[in-house]
Amino acid sequence: MTTAGSVPETPHSWAVERPGPMDTGPLVRVRRRPAAPGPGELSLRVEACGVCRTDLHLAEGDLAPRHPSTVPGHEIVGRVVAVGEGVTTFGVGDRAGGAWLRGTCGTCRYCRAGRENLCPRSVYTGWDEDGGFADLALVPAAFAYPLPQDQDAASLAPLLCAGIIGYRALRRSALPEGGRLGIYGFGASAHLAAQVALAEGATVHVLTRSARARELALSLGAASAGDAYDRPPEPLDSAVLFAPVGDLVPVALEALDRSGTLAVAGIHLSDIPSLNYQRHLFQERDLRSVTSNTRQDGREFLALAGRIGIQVTVTPYPMSRADQALTDLAADRVNGAAVLVPDTT
Repeated sequence: MTTAGSVPETPHSWAVERPGPMDTGPLVRVRRRPAAPGPGELSLRVEACGVCRTDLHLAEGDLAPRHPSTVPGHEIVGRVVAVGEGVTTFGVGDRAGGAWLRGTCGTCRYCRAGRENLCPRSVYTGWDEDGGFADLALVPAAFAYPLPQDQDAASLAPLLCAGIIGYRALRRSALPEGGRLGIYGFGASAHLAAQVALAEGATVHVLTRSARARELALSLGAASAGDAYDRPPEPLDSAVLFAPVGDLVPVALEALDRSGTLAVAGIHLSDIPSLNYQRHLFQERDLRSVTSNTRQDGREFLALAGRIGIQVTVTPYPMSRADQALTDLAADRVNGAAVLVPDTT
């Protein structure tokens, strides 16, 4: 193992001790002695960690923890301070990104077919293993992404899940060239996916309950921005539902033109009301889910983000206020992406 100096002996982490509503205090700050990286692993000093709605689902119990006292966070930007045996792709001092997909079996029929996001033995950062709401984080080198050395860490962090998942959701929506896209909900993932669609020539209509998010959507180039339950000004070829609100599924399906596709991007969704076949699905409308991502999705999106100069709207929080960041996310008070950064004192 190769190591760098200045690694804290007992770094801080945030752990989900008792899942429940944010006002019950499910997230607790703890100190833990850091583990050395095992074979194939990187130890990262965290420079920034994005706050994803999946972290909120974990904290509030919508997503059952895989083990007690889980450290959330899977949009990790960090500097390598130690590498485990066999690591040749990263060295001490390199910047690396740890993302949601943490490991797959590599041998099942899904992995062999390039669909590792469906691997039944897949594992995830901040759910199966501790994540980046911490001073230090361990990341498998095979599932880490090399990141630009000189870009702002807080602006890079949301790309690692919000960006990658939004990119996969956009592709799952089967948006045709020059098509009309509806985006329901406009948080971290949606505001990045919208920029990809706009760069590729789509007309984008945003539907969200947040007035600030509607302003952001229009500033990025959306053709319209209305309330989540409004009808867009024209029929849609494709739509992506980012809000975890099942009531919006029939609303979005009704907004689709013939042969349109709705992709549901979240890992958690409240119950979907009954659908009427004629109103919601007839005329070959499709309803699709989105499950995690592949590493190829990540590589494609990060390269695309660099080419189009994607703008990341960030609301930063010091790491010591991770609980406040999740509370604000639960109340829809975050504009763009919430990102944890090291405390300045």
